Amino acid sequence: MASHLDLEEQEQLAQLRHFWNTYGNWITWALIAVLGAYAAWNGYQYWQRDQAAKASVLYDEVERAAAAGDAARIERSLADMKDRFGSTTYAHQAALLAARALVEQDKADAARAALRWVQDKAAEPVYRDVARLRLAGLELDAQAHDQALALLQGDFDPALGALAADLRGDVLMAKGQGAEAVTAYRQAWERMDSKVEYRRLVQAKLLALGVDPEQAESAR
Repeated sequence: MASHLDLEEQEQLAQLRHFWNTYGNWITWALIAVLGAYAAWNGYQYWQRDQAAKASVLYDEVERAAAAGDAARIERSLADMKDRFGSTTYAHQAALLAARALVEQDKADAARAALRWVQDKAAEPVYRDVARLRLAGLELDAQAHDQALALLQGDFDPALGALAADLRGDVLMAKGQGAEAVTAYRQAWERMDSKVEYRRLVQAKLLALGVDPEQAESAR
C-alpha cells in the first residue's frame, strides 16, 4: 500500500515538474507583471497625493498674494506653480484666481496670459470654458469685439452657456448689431433658471431693446 502511494506521489511530482518546466517562466513573469503593476499603481497614487499636497501650498501662496494685491508676487507664484505642478487642478484654479487679481491691478496682459494658459492646458472642460468666458470679457473691455466673439463661439458647459450667450449679446450691442444682440439675450434668458437673480438683468437688457421675453414666452 505504501509503495502504491509512493508511486502515485512520484507520478504527481513528475507531472508537477513537467508543468513547471513548461509554464513556470510564464507564471513567474505574469506574477512579476501583476505585482509590478500593483506597485506602480500604489506609487502613482502616492505621487498624485504628494503633488496635490505640494500644489495646495503654492495655491495658498497665490491666494495670499492676490489678497494683498501684490501683482509681482502673484505672477511669480503662478509661474512657479505652472512650472512645478502645471497638470494639477490646483494650478488651473490658481491661474483663474491670479487672472482676476491681475485685472484688478491693471495687468490685463498678464491676466490674458494666465487665462490662455488655462484654456490650453486645463484637463477639465469647465475650467477651459471659464477661462474662455473671462478672456472674452477682457476683449470686450479692450473693444476687440471680433476676438471676443471668436472666443464665444462653440459649446460651453451647461452651467456657463447662459452667461456666454449674455456676453455675446453685450459684444454684439457694442458692435451696433442690435437684432443679433436680442437673439443672444433671449437665448441667455431662456437658458437661465427663473430663480437666478441675474436673469432680471438680462430681461432688463431685452426690455431696453423693446422685447418683453415673458410676453413672448406666454404667446407661444
